[in-house]
Amino acid sequence: MKVLIQLFMTFFKIGAFSFGGGYAMLPLLEEEVIRNHGWMTSSEFIDIFAISEMTPGPIAVNAATFLGFRVSGIIGAITATFAVILPSFIVISIIFASLSKFKNSKYVEWIFEGIRPIVIGLILAAGITVSKSSFVDIKSIIIAIGLFYGVTFKDLNPILAIIIGGVLGVMLY
Repeated sequence: MKVLIQLFMTFFKIGAFSFGGGYAMLPLLEEEVIRNHGWMTSSEFIDIFAISEMTPGPIAVNAATFLGFRVSGIIGAITATFAVILPSFIVISIIFASLSKFKNSKYVEWIFEGIRPIVIGLILAAGITVSKSSFVDIKSIIIAIGLFYGVTFKDLNPILAIIIGGVLGVMLY
């Protein structure tokens, strides 16, 4: 029971203070999981983070589920996953309750008009960050440009684009 409480408190804190998504939570997660609790080594942590990136879903949820399972089985996975999403659920619930009171307010409309460009900027920043580690040579750049063109201008299905990228990776590397 003590381990489950530690899991809950650890992942609740990570969920509450990791603004900016999965990559932003990495330092806090590393501090808690390796240094504070000793639940795994640095190399095991890197492997878990890589698996969390590759599986569908948010990195924070995937990492919490995997780490919780590693520490305390299925109950640990459920506990860590619930704990990491609970802060977001609380914040969104408060925002929703507040916005429903002011849904016809010009101020709320102006706030969202100001937020939209920021969201685009954050998505572009994430794209630049990922591209720095993804573009390892001219082949990877050509694959990325070709698939970007196909998805953006030729209505290529994104799932098909991922499959094509994987096949090209196998063939060219």
